[in-house]
Amino acid sequence: MRVFKFLSIILLSAIVLSCGSNSNQKKNAFSIVTNVKGKTIANNETLNLSIKNNKNHVIDSVLYTLNEKQISNNQNLDDFKLGKQIISAKIYFEGKTQNISSSITILNSEPPKVYTYKILNEYPHDITSYTQGLEFFNGELYESTGQRGESKLRKVNYKTGEVLRNIDLAKEYFGEGLTILNNNIYQLTWQSGVGFVYDLETFDKKSSFNYGKSKEGWGLCNDGKNIYKSDGTDKIWTLNPDTLVEQEYIQTYTNKGKIVGMNELEWIEGKIYANRYQLDGVAIINPKNGAVEGVIDFRSLKKKVTQHKGLDVLNGIAYNPETKTLFVTGKRWDKLFEIEIIEQ
Repeated sequence: MRVFKFLSIILLSAIVLSCGSNSNQKKNAFSIVTNVKGKTIANNETLNLSIKNNKNHVIDSVLYTLNEKQISNNQNLDDFKLGKQIISAKIYFEGKTQNISSSITILNSEPPKVYTYKILNEYPHDITSYTQGLEFFNGELYESTGQRGESKLRKVNYKTGEVLRNIDLAKEYFGEGLTILNNNIYQLTWQSGVGFVYDLETFDKKSSFNYGKSKEGWGLCNDGKNIYKSDGTDKIWTLNPDTLVEQEYIQTYTNKGKIVGMNELEWIEGKIYANRYQLDGVAIINPKNGAVEGVIDFRSLKKKVTQHKGLDVLNGIAYNPETKTLFVTGKRWDKLFEIEIIEQ
């Protein structure tokens, strides 16, 4: 019971789902019929499609697409992204064509695995740092902190807590996530709609970039080629590393529904690890389809730091490839924990 309660606290949120005919289809001669029940379908199921011929036209052929990818009328969903997806049908009949669409929501077929942790080491962490982003590069720890008038970008000796390099953001900016790629540091701001690019060695600001369809900046990570960005919703965006334009996105879903509030991100051995804002857990996400495949229960970790008035939530995930271990901290925590993940 404890596992199921934890999953409901850490992961589940209100589900807004739809399927079947949309209002425009009432005006059409055709509508899409699916085998979807209860408004959702799992990604290990087969999607069956047919056309309801409202006016008994002679249909020559039908072309189905799922999010602009051509599919059959009996389509396996293994290779498709989770979340709300659009089915379109182009119907050829009596020398004419008609386009109609409908929406379905694809869920993951498996519930998330639950993990706990073992503390390997504890290191000092600046108790004044409102940690927003955390990442290792060449053995050094880089950190982005938040709050207007307090936001910083810094390089830190993680073993001693010594700040090796630091710059302050302008007072109007609320610093958020960061990631390092191609000798650049990329840092988000929260609600200003802008991110910054810095030289890795000097911390000199090289450029800035604006957000696209995502309204806010939360977390960043990269897989060595692409940059991934969270925005506080169920979406994680893929950014072009050269232009920083948002190209596409995944939606984070379990076998029950969508998960919102994905915050600080870290790329670890082919998966995206994400803090969920205000909850003491980390989700393990499949970057190909958005499936939340696991969750790490960190509820007891906050009790191991100095309790004080400004103490805030767990936030900050960094994977050190040299030690192959995970490091986590929180907003205004005085400790950085090196941990080992253990499946329950």
